[in-house]
Amino acid sequence: MPAGTLLYAQSGGVTAVINATASAVIQEARKRKVRVLAARNGILGALREELIDTTTLSAAEVRGLAHTPGGAFGSCRVKLKSLEADRTKYARLLDVFRAHDVRWFLYNGGNDSADTALKVSQLAKEFDYPLTCVGVPKTIDNDLAVTDCCPGFGSAAKYTAVSVRECALDVAAMAETSTKVFVYEAMGRHAGWLAASAGLAGDGRDDAPHIILFPERAYDEADFLAHVDAVVKRVGYCVVVASEGIRRADGSFVADAGGGTDSFGHTQLGGAASHLAGRVKDALGHKVHWALPDYLQRSARHIASNSDLEHAMAVGRAAVDCALAGQNAVMPVIVRDSDTPYRWHVDIAPLDRIANHEKTMPKGFIRKDGYGITAAARRYLSPLIHGEATPPYDRSGLPEYVVPKYSRVRRKLAAWTG
Repeated sequence: MPAGTLLYAQSGGVTAVINATASAVIQEARKRKVRVLAARNGILGALREELIDTTTLSAAEVRGLAHTPGGAFGSCRVKLKSLEADRTKYARLLDVFRAHDVRWFLYNGGNDSADTALKVSQLAKEFDYPLTCVGVPKTIDNDLAVTDCCPGFGSAAKYTAVSVRECALDVAAMAETSTKVFVYEAMGRHAGWLAASAGLAGDGRDDAPHIILFPERAYDEADFLAHVDAVVKRVGYCVVVASEGIRRADGSFVADAGGGTDSFGHTQLGGAASHLAGRVKDALGHKVHWALPDYLQRSARHIASNSDLEHAMAVGRAAVDCALAGQNAVMPVIVRDSDTPYRWHVDIAPLDRIANHEKTMPKGFIRKDGYGITAAARRYLSPLIHGEATPPYDRSGLPEYVVPKYSRVRRKLAAWTG
């Protein structure tokens, strides 16, 4: 048995398959006879020394995590600043790691989490502490650099495409005497990947969604309203999909939730759909309905993509391989080998190429008029939603999701008061 323990933590917004990554991490570590601790609520749990002993979880519970949404060990939105500004917190992390003989740290999250893992690795090196830090990719926004796609995105994309297709059928049925315009808001602050996935719902000129609004393109209200009106006159109704992060030419968000910023410094978004619906009603007089799926799009494990599930588990296994091989400050990434048939493999990339970098939609993926996706985007997106990874259902007709019973690790340090 290798000396030391492995600490795993989840960060940021959870996904339908982040627990599948956790399941793969624990299963792979058990094969290697490595003890896995999990931080309760991400990096906060590490700072507070609130650690979970995963060795008490049964094999069935660990396997069950793979089909359970949410974040089994709790997540958080806490961004550590620079080593200089937050040195006390980084030092506390090392104290906790030393106290529990943590030699491998796996941080499962997005851009900011990759940055935290990188900084922890740098501090450990500075203090000559034998620690291997590995970032593990996760985000429904699909905006991580280097990796072809991000675990969590494929399932959210499948939910989006299916929901838009189903809602479009509803609107079409009622358009003669009721709703003429339907607006669906997808997550995506600076990158329009999730909004783009709605384009898979149809492939003809008059198929929904008729208009997609991307954060990569400046929002022009007059042009938008003209397109909506034209579609209603031609088709009889119009389905619009808007990314939450759409901006005007001056860079201001079209709408925000009015809640300030989170600890990552990100503006709290949410409200684009209601704003657009109001403008359509006021300017064009059409009856409008709008939807904000919010957490539904990232937690919908019942309609998860099998490709996404496979990606999530593969990066979990690879993260353990990297850690035990001593590959420090890296992240396992998805590399696409071909679109048709869809083939891919996992490679390893340095964290400094990923942390604080952002991958937005390429120009070649957005139609020239700015309101839809191209054939190239369709070739990229389509394989990511392929296959069904249906969870088991019980007699009540609901999915059998796992809520493990945890055993907390006894604290060895004084309570953290930071």
